[in-house]
Amino acid sequence: MKNNIHAHVPYGRLAEHLEYAIANRVNPEVFFSAESLDQLVMEELASVCTTLHAAGLKTTIHAPFLDLNPGAIDASIRAATRHRIQQVMQAAELLRPQVIVVHPGYDDLRYGDNRLIWLKNSIDFWLEFVPIAHKLGTTLAVENIFEKEPSTIKALLDAINDPCFRHCFDVGHWNMFTTVTIEEWFSELGGYVVESHIHDNHGQRDEHLPVGEGAINFEQFFPLLTEYAPAAIWTIEAHNTEHLQRALKNINTYCSCRA
Repeated sequence: MKNNIHAHVPYGRLAEHLEYAIANRVNPEVFFSAESLDQLVMEELASVCTTLHAAGLKTTIHAPFLDLNPGAIDASIRAATRHRIQQVMQAAELLRPQVIVVHPGYDDLRYGDNRLIWLKNSIDFWLEFVPIAHKLGTTLAVENIFEKEPSTIKALLDAINDPCFRHCFDVGHWNMFTTVTIEEWFSELGGYVVESHIHDNHGQRDEHLPVGEGAINFEQFFPLLTEYAPAAIWTIEAHNTEHLQRALKNINTYCSCRA
């Protein structure tokens, strides 16, 4: 089994899943909601981190995203987003994540006529945090959400042009929203991919099904991911332990995972 597999877990449930994660060598991707950040007790986080690191597990972070937008036209929304990312960076000092996944906040319906304004705001926003990422030894990775094609994310990545600012490819979101083939997406952004969120759906809802239980062609996906981003982290976005176990089992039917 590939040893760089992670599993999504909300911070509020991290402590209860520690024993399972350690026993099964599953690295956690810790999701911090806004509420969990406001209630965060650093001493408690430090204790969990000590256990994880002593067990040799690696971590990633999924930053909060609801109501937030780093490229927002409204400066107050950007300020709220900045506050949340600053909180995430403080938590990252203890967790020492390989990657911090962030949402871009862009969609054509809201920002189509203001795309360049959104892009400039987003570039300025992330340039504040890239030096911090360098100091922490982590990488900020922008995840595709509502993007129909990769040009907006590519423009952001090209403009910042830094190894600590990269792309998290979410295959489930690609299946729901994009109008380009997966080959076209990887041909544009494959070289930027440092992490992939792996889950399945039927193209209508973000169902977060185990791999192979929806409509995504994983026989096509895994070879592309391995070709363009052989060192990428694979994060299983399952909503319960049963789905995680099925996903891990099903992955082996599609590819021979590297040890």
